[in-house]
Amino acid sequence: MDPLSEYIRGITRDNPIFGLVLGLCPTLAVTTSVENAIGMSAGTAFVLVCSNIFVSALRKQIPAAVRLPIFIIIIATFVSIVKMIMQAYFPPMYAALGVFIPLIVVNCIIIGRAEAYANKNNVFYSFIDGLGISTGFLLVLMLIGGIREILGTGQIVTFDYTLITLPINPSVTTMILPPGAFLTIGALMGIVNYQRAKKRAKGG
Repeated sequence: MDPLSEYIRGITRDNPIFGLVLGLCPTLAVTTSVENAIGMSAGTAFVLVCSNIFVSALRKQIPAAVRLPIFIIIIATFVSIVKMIMQAYFPPMYAALGVFIPLIVVNCIIIGRAEAYANKNNVFYSFIDGLGISTGFLLVLMLIGGIREILGTGQIVTFDYTLITLPINPSVTTMILPPGAFLTIGALMGIVNYQRAKKRAKGG
């Protein structure tokens, strides 16, 4: 394996949302806007990359029988760092993301990569895996957040900058409510699965 293919794998084949179907709870909850999607992705990326590095570096010293509790301790340490930094320097985003910041501790993406990848590979490739999975998570959350925000409000506003404004009826507020999240993710998953089925049918 080479670093570039490992990185791209996290964005495409092993994309955490469309490939591994992990981390759907925060995806459904925080993608009401692009800004929230970026904040959640940044926090998750920090925890995922750092925990992958530490789990990989310590994998030969961690007894197999207690590996999961130790993984949780490592992950919780980095989640606490993210929580304190966001609370101190980005209070509006911290308030918007709410309970989903501390819940990164039990995010299936992070514990899944620690168990399935970092516990079996060296530090460098675990770092690359964390970057690839984080990038895939970021792109999907921004896509879902962008669709929901622009259809639900008629514009995309990120960090006080209006990026896009469309002349549509802003009363489609369903898109920034839970039904909008299910509808958007379901439609996107349907498109991705259809494309994969076509590729398999062609022998790809």
